[in-house]
Formats: sequence, structure tokens, C-alpha cells
Amino acid sequence: MGLALSVARRAAPTGDVPVGAVVLSADGTVLGEGANRREADGDPTAHAEVLALREAARVAGAWRLDGCTLVVTLEPCTMCAGALLLARVERLVLGAWDPKAGATGSVLDVVRDRRLPHRVEVVGGVREDECGALLRSFFAGRRAPADDLGAWTAPSPGE
Repeated sequence: MGLALSVARRAAPTGDVPVGAVVLSADGTVLGEGANRREADGDPTAHAEVLALREAARVAGAWRLDGCTLVVTLEPCTMCAGALLLARVERLVLGAWDPKAGATGSVLDVVRDRRLPHRVEVVGGVREDECGALLRSFFAGRRAPADDLGAWTAPSPGE
């Protein structure tokens, strides 16, 4: 998780949410890593997990990442949970849970759905406080101080 946190810190300067992911082989070798790059690349699929899986598949020379572990600082969304399944990742180690969009145990549990042909072991809450603090710090820095907002209220969805 320490390496995933280091990778996550690379995302913030580009305006991307600081999420980092690392793919480890069965013997613990780093096969791939990724930090969010949606803003930097203008790509809605440039999530840390997807980028790490792409690099791992390239390094491994195969799309099947049997026996591999994905370590990520924030619980994966539905897209990333689907990518874990499609890559046949064995284990997911996550830092902070995502109560709004998490798809590996909090809001949804895509990776352990019994209707699907593959399931992923989930180990959650690893260094959760540290992972959460990185995200809270990022979002706090993007919000204007309350004194400057006056009577500001959050925009309605879709605005």
C-alpha cells in the first residue's frame, strides 16, 4: 500500500483525484502501476486501476493476470471492478472504502457476484486512515473557504 500511496500522489498536480494502484505478481513482483489520469489525458477510462492493469498485462505478455493482486488506495468503481474480473485478478487490497461509488463491497459488490464466472478476494481498509486523509486533503484544497462562499449552495446534479 505504501507504493500505491506514492503513486497516488503523482495524480494531484494534474488535477486528478489522487488514487494510486499497483499490480503485483504471485511472487510479489510489481508488474504495473497507475495513478488517475482522467483530467491529464481527457480520458474517462484513465482510472488508476485500469492503467495499472494495462501495464501489468503488457509486462506479463497476457491479458490474464491469474494469481495477481491489485493494491489500490480507494475502493474501485463499477468500471474498475469489471476490469478486475475480466483480467482474472485473484485478490484486491484496498485502502479507503468509497461509500458513494464503491463496487467491491460498499455500494455494490461486483467482484464477488456469484452469478459471474470469476470472483476476486477482497481485503479492505488497509492503511485506510492514510488513504482517506490523502483524498480529504485533495478535496479540501479544491474547495473555496467558507468565508468566500457567502450563501453558496451545492449545484443540483447535472449543473
